[in-house]
Amino acid sequence: MMPEDEITGQAPEPNAPENYEPSPGGSLGELIPEEVSAPEISTGMAPADRIDLEELREAAISVRAEIAKLIVGQKEFVDLLIASLLAGGHVLVEGVPGIGKTMIAKLLAKTVAADYSRIQFTPDLMPSDVTGTTVFNMADSKFQFTKGPVFSNIVLIDEINRAPAKTQAALFEVMAEQQVTVDGTTYTMEDPFFVIATQNPIEQEGTYRLPEAQLDRFLVRIIIDYPDHEEEKEILYRFRSDFRQMQQEKVNPVFTKALVAKYSALVEKIFIRDELLDYIAALVHRTRTHPDLYLGASPRASLGILRLSKAVAALSGRDFVTPDDIQQVAFPVLNHRIILTPEREMEGFGAKDVISEIVRAIEVPR
Repeated sequence: MMPEDEITGQAPEPNAPENYEPSPGGSLGELIPEEVSAPEISTGMAPADRIDLEELREAAISVRAEIAKLIVGQKEFVDLLIASLLAGGHVLVEGVPGIGKTMIAKLLAKTVAADYSRIQFTPDLMPSDVTGTTVFNMADSKFQFTKGPVFSNIVLIDEINRAPAKTQAALFEVMAEQQVTVDGTTYTMEDPFFVIATQNPIEQEGTYRLPEAQLDRFLVRIIIDYPDHEEEKEILYRFRSDFRQMQQEKVNPVFTKALVAKYSALVEKIFIRDELLDYIAALVHRTRTHPDLYLGASPRASLGILRLSKAVAALSGRDFVTPDDIQQVAFPVLNHRIILTPEREMEGFGAKDVISEIVRAIEVPR
């Protein structure tokens, strides 16, 4: 088991969330409360409406522990992956080569007893290599559809920006609607369906930038950086006698497909006040009117913040959303959905600067 202070979320003050004030510098993976002691009146929920989240919380801690058998650090990355899985959204992971993007995705798949497939995107990859193709069966003289690797529960797409636009477009329907249409026939994906895509933000040779319409289909974009000095030393100590990383075989499944469906249903039931829905709407609407932004976020971003903030609250053992939950997920949900004006980009501003400014400017509900 991982320590209880290493999973997503933050405990509310005794009168949260009516009199709740977000603590400065809060981040994912900061605290799991021993128990939720907020009175029912603070959330507008009767005792009979309270949701028992202990099983979900313990399962998430176990997933973290399994992944930590190989991965050093990257706690916020892992938390966001778990939250996105339970929120029913896809994840785009961006970072330089060699910092564990693919490895963490593979380990998460190992903790879920479900089908897993990996697709390496390359410039010569065709759409049919992803979705499948219709072939003529000589045995019965009929055309038969052969499913591609996207027909799985957890799909890792490595270097998604290596494939041309035609192949990238093959993902549009399946990521948004969880179905694939080939030769006029629609095939529905089995639950859960979770896409984790990686891309390298530095090397541009031989890459194809993802269009905004495809970026919008990812619930979050997670930007990960190098490990710090102490984490780097721990990596060396851990793998000095394990060059082939055989410790992967020690990672055990925690979730089943049925459990993912059960926990996702619990996440949907997490309570959120009307004032916080208004707060989400205000944050997203401000991206459309901000003078530093050429393109603002769509309503899909509002729904993304709603879904992910509920998942973050559930993973922290709370059955209600706080303003901190919304602020914590605002950047990963919004950073790939906005475009800065050319003038601000030339001045060195980034999406994080603008989103932080918007979060500070919008009044937090009390």
